[in-house]
Amino acid sequence: MQKAPLLTLIPHTHSLHTTPAHTHATMMTTSHMNGYVTESDGGGGGVSDILEEVVQRHREMAVDCPSELGARTLPIRRSAQLERIRQQQEDRRRREEEGRSRQELDLNSSMRLKKLSQNPKVGIDNPTFEQMEGSGGSIGGLQSLTAPPALLDLEDLLMSLKQVQHSLSDSQSQDDVELVLQLVQKPDFQKAFNIHNAVAHYMNRPSPPYPLTDHAQSLAQEVEVMMLNSSQKDGLELSTLLSTTHMQALMMAHDCVAEQEMHLEPLVPSVNASEALTQWGGETVKIVRIEKAKDIPLGATVRNDMDSVVISRIVKGGAAERSGLLHEGDEILEINGVEIRGKDVNEADMHGVLTFYLIPSGQIKPPPIKETVMHVKAHFDYDPSDDPYVPCRELGLCFQKGDILHIISQDDPNWWQAYRDGDEDNQPLAGLVPGKSFQQQREAMKQTIEEDKEPEKSGKLSWCAKKKKKNRKKMQYNANKNDDFDNDEVLTYEEMALYHQPANRKRPIALIGPPNCGQSELRQRLLSTEPERFAGAVPHTTRSRRDIEQNGRDYHFVSRQAFEMDSAAGKFIESGDFEKNLYGTSTDSVRQVINTGKICLLCVHTQSLKVLRSSDLKPYIIFIAPPSQERLRALLAKDNKNPKPEELRDIIEKAREMEQNYGHLFDAAIVNTDLDKAYQELLRLINKLDTEPQWVPSSWLC
Repeated sequence: MQKAPLLTLIPHTHSLHTTPAHTHATMMTTSHMNGYVTESDGGGGGVSDILEEVVQRHREMAVDCPSELGARTLPIRRSAQLERIRQQQEDRRRREEEGRSRQELDLNSSMRLKKLSQNPKVGIDNPTFEQMEGSGGSIGGLQSLTAPPALLDLEDLLMSLKQVQHSLSDSQSQDDVELVLQLVQKPDFQKAFNIHNAVAHYMNRPSPPYPLTDHAQSLAQEVEVMMLNSSQKDGLELSTLLSTTHMQALMMAHDCVAEQEMHLEPLVPSVNASEALTQWGGETVKIVRIEKAKDIPLGATVRNDMDSVVISRIVKGGAAERSGLLHEGDEILEINGVEIRGKDVNEADMHGVLTFYLIPSGQIKPPPIKETVMHVKAHFDYDPSDDPYVPCRELGLCFQKGDILHIISQDDPNWWQAYRDGDEDNQPLAGLVPGKSFQQQREAMKQTIEEDKEPEKSGKLSWCAKKKKKNRKKMQYNANKNDDFDNDEVLTYEEMALYHQPANRKRPIALIGPPNCGQSELRQRLLSTEPERFAGAVPHTTRSRRDIEQNGRDYHFVSRQAFEMDSAAGKFIESGDFEKNLYGTSTDSVRQVINTGKICLLCVHTQSLKVLRSSDLKPYIIFIAPPSQERLRALLAKDNKNPKPEELRDIIEKAREMEQNYGHLFDAAIVNTDLDKAYQELLRLINKLDTEPQWVPSSWLC
């Protein structure tokens, strides 16, 4: 079916299908209407005209898909290589126990052992083994399966034998020990002894760790490039070490071994599948046989077209997608001998081997292409349980503003398939999230409906005024001219990429929050505690320089004309006037701090965030939020401030508005319940920038 390029969904009023209580398959069958609406070109048709633009509707039901896709967790799969190593260790342990049982000595077979058994006081304790005995006094108890055996050095063995020899009273025993000493001192025995120790140590080593990556060589090259311009001795030494031939060869060997090791454990257990053609009810049909693991869902949705059951969507990560034999538009006739036409698809058992009788889709399928994964940051909250438009609610992926989503399929422009960052290993199936253009149009329609309601409330808004408001939404953002743009912007997703700041070019830290929330105090504490690490940007001003002030240290003193020219050119992050003088913080001032290798600390207003993020400074923005009203009162009381209750409410309300309107621009948030704790958390976030890559807008790296 042809889908319009820009579509808007219309909610339905149909009831939900629920899974029968007696079914044995793990599947959900909740149905939802999936209607598509084209955008009306008319100027005043209203919602009633848009409702008439429905071009298609269908139900989609999840087949063998886990419920609560956005919230569930599955046990982490164990490495196949690790399982084989454990099996080998278990076999070796069993062979050793059998060998020990066969080698147990009969005391009566030796006269000397018989004599010792009759008189246990004869002989001495070997002090070498005293430290090896456990609480139970048994050396054998130490030979656990997990702990390696205690290995003696050759010198310790010789010393122990000599101690035993001097402690023996009868000459025959001393001669026997002397023979053993002569044997131990022979070079051949010493070589064999060393080999024994090496093999025993190797055989009892813990299992090798599972490789984290098979791209160590490229990572080493990236680190080498980053360290070339390092001003620290350790950085230069690391760069030299990584550039050596031996280290590069080591990394290459690691990648080769890691690639083979990682291929032993595919991301999803293998799916055996096959297909064939046959006759079914006088029609040529395709037989598809899929053998899937129990914990891997099929990953498909179906819709009812009269009595026919048609595959509507193939979900990434499921057995259907891995097999490559089920396609959208295929009509299902039978599953495991159960005829599906006119019935509920969930009547078939979806476990083990699945045999499908299908009428292939008549649509021409383009050759499969390897899709690139797009990483985006969500700028809105989404809960599929509250979305009447989602094609299949069970497959909807729940996320919050600020979450990183990995978009792995955009085949359906209206409903992308994605994973939340960190859920890839625990979540076999991708989830459905609204496509960017679809979400933009849906939100735009909501705004249009709200605007259509406004004249009804006021009764005085003219058509010209309404049209002017719509035109304002189409204006390009200009931080210096249009501070109200954010109110009309439709927020959806922002494409992101991982970025690790260079050691000699630190990202500036921008603190933002309502007044009296502590951002200024936190900034000042960092500047005074670690002046060699942190610095503030020197502001510009048009006022006259005082005698004790130095140009470039306290302020950049410029003329009003120069200030206004720089402001018009967009060089100021923020600016304002005070007592008929202009003040401002420029991007060049921040850049000067960065070039010294220090971290620039800023306290900015929300209106400055757009300009700051559109520069090449790559800021890290931290929101300082107020605590509860009572806690905020206690914090301000420490500074001898006694705010009124309405002032406290205004601070909290201001914070809520800032988070709602600008929260998608924040990289982190700190609730300032205690200034010392907030300071430690701020330091932790800043230190993390040196050790971990961070998600930044991909446009910053172009």
